[in-house]
Parts: sequence; C-alpha cells; structure tokens
Amino acid sequence: MFSRISGAAHAALVVLLSSSALLSQQTPATPNCSAGCEFPVIMRQSVAAGKTVVGTKVEAKLIVATLLNGTVIPRDAVLSGEVTESATKSGTNPSRLAIRMDSAQWKSGSTPLKVYLTAWFYPEAAGMAAQDLSYQPADAANSKRNWNGMGTYPDPNNPISQQKFPGPESNDKDTSAASAPASNISKHRVLMKNVESASSTNGEIVLTSSRSNLKLDKLTAYVFAGEDLLPKK
Repeated sequence: MFSRISGAAHAALVVLLSSSALLSQQTPATPNCSAGCEFPVIMRQSVAAGKTVVGTKVEAKLIVATLLNGTVIPRDAVLSGEVTESATKSGTNPSRLAIRMDSAQWKSGSTPLKVYLTAWFYPEAAGMAAQDLSYQPADAANSKRNWNGMGTYPDPNNPISQQKFPGPESNDKDTSAASAPASNISKHRVLMKNVESASSTNGEIVLTSSRSNLKLDKLTAYVFAGEDLLPKK
C-alpha cells in the first residue's frame, strides 16, 4: 500500500514540475531595467495630459543604443507602450501624466521591457534651459503676442521652444524617420521645469505639475527608465 501511494505522489509531482517548466517557457520574465538604466527617446506622436486618454497606444524611437541585461537595444529601435494616467490641471488638482513602455523592437530582434516616462529630458546641446511643458504660462494674458499657439512660447534661450509643435488638428503619428541626432543632444539630462515625479504603489512613475498641463512633443529627447532617476554626479 505504501509503495502504491508513493508511486502516485511521485507521478503527480512529475506532472506538476513539467507543467511549471512549460509555463515558464511560454511566459518569459520581463527583463529588469536595473538602477541607472535609461532610454532616451523621441516620441512618435504628441501626448497631452487630459486630451490623450488613458489606454492610448504610443511609440517612441530610441536615440542612443542601450544595454538591457546583456542585450544591446540599438539606436532607432521602437519602444511601444501606452498612456496609464492622463489628467488636466483642475482647481487645486495638478495635471498628471504617466506612460509605460512594454516592448522594444528593431530590425533583427525584439524584447519585452517595463520602463516609465521620467521627469528628465536631454536638451539640444546649444540650449540647456529646462523645458516648460505648459500650453501657455500663467502670464499668458499679458503675453499673447508672443505665444505661437502650438503648445509653447518662443524662448530665445531655448532653441527647442522655438520649434513649431503639432497642433490638435495635425497628424500626431510621426511616420517619418525624423528624430533628433544623438550628436545634437547634450550629454547631460536636465529636469523638466515645474514638473514633479513620484512612484505609485505598483512602482509606476507618475509626473505631476501644479503650474500647467503636461504635454510631450515630437522634438524633445525624453527619458524612460525602470525607476525614478536621481541627478547625475
């Protein structure tokens, strides 16, 4: 009797281990983006907090080759993900925006990942001023003649702000290969102006601004990472 029960238990254990092995092969773990892992990208569509709804699929082009757990993700790889939080500034409630990228794909390969939009960006080498993501500043009533009506005010100290951003009626999807060359971007990332970041209970990074509505354009090199980034020393 003892040998018969042991044999049945052994058979059940073999089946359980085989099933677990098969499941692990079918659902590979998402590679971990360790501390200091950064993905500088150019968005392929504009994103506006409160206007771009939660669940909207987004893509971005990697502008610098990045190492992820032994795998080199080459420049121009396309990161794909979605908007997970999106809210306009209302009364005392700040504007909120969160984007998660779930995969990277390039000509000869692909890999799953999990990285989030951070409050950092790489300015053009000639313009180190912090980016202002507001649709228009608080003193807009006295400065309307300076507003270009496309999402930013021209700033003579920041070449990025002098570009013409896509308006609401424009084709947000960027199907061209246009992206800022890595050689034109500063070697040092800077924080977005009037923007704060925090980690939610599930580890997701959420950006907030009490001064203006958050907006991403297709000209700036934003930084995605697996966790909130500290200033570089």
